[in-house]
This record gives sequence, C-alpha cells and structure tokens, in this order.
Amino acid sequence: QLQLVESGGGLVQSGGSLRLSCRASGFTLRDYGVGWFRQAPGKEREGISCISSSGSTTNYAESVKGRFTISKDDTKDTVYLQMDSLKPEDTAVYYCAALRYNICVLRRGEYRYWGSGTQVTVSS
Repeated sequence: QLQLVESGGGLVQSGGSLRLSCRASGFTLRDYGVGWFRQAPGKEREGISCISSSGSTTNYAESVKGRFTISKDDTKDTVYLQMDSLKPEDTAVYYCAALRYNICVLRRGEYRYWGSGTQVTVSS
C-alpha cells in the first residue's frame, strides 16, 4: 500500500522553528514531486511549498516565502520542510503529498498520494 507519513509537528512559540519530514511507504519518494499543504480550522487546504523530483525546482506561497525552506535527501528518501520565524497564523495541520512527475505545483488537485497530516501549533 502506498502511503506518506509526516512527522515533526508540535507546539512552538512565536518566532520559533520546526522541521517537518515526509517519508513514503510502498514507493520511492525521490521519483516523485512533493508538495506541502496546510489546513487551518475552518479554512481551505492551501499549498505552501513544493519541490520537483529532481530537486531543481521549488516554489513557495507568499505567506511562507523567506521563512520556510523545502529540501530533499534522496539518500534517506525524505522531503523536509524547515519552518523558521513561525507565527500564530501558521497554526494548522500540515500534509505532504506526492505526484508521479518531475514538476512542482501548489494545486492540491494535481497530487495523488497524501499523508494523514501532522499538527503544528504556534503560540503567541
């Protein structure tokens, strides 16, 4: 069964940092483009960052640009989202998703595989 698993969420104070990890089960994640999405209570799920399978292309939503960094370690078959200068408005469930192309897109409809999410809570 093809699955994605996120980890690294938690509670952090405003201005703090967290690093999320995304790993795959049942397939090789390094062959897939990966996106990070988040969903706050009462809001739509939004794409915040993505990376192509080659790692050559990345993209960020304006709300996180300059604060979040996406990267991948093919030796560990893991994609990371480094989140710095966190704000209370970053509080959400964070999901990683994968698609079987060497592209980087922030449209949720393009992604076939999804993790179950990890909670990030930023206190003021």
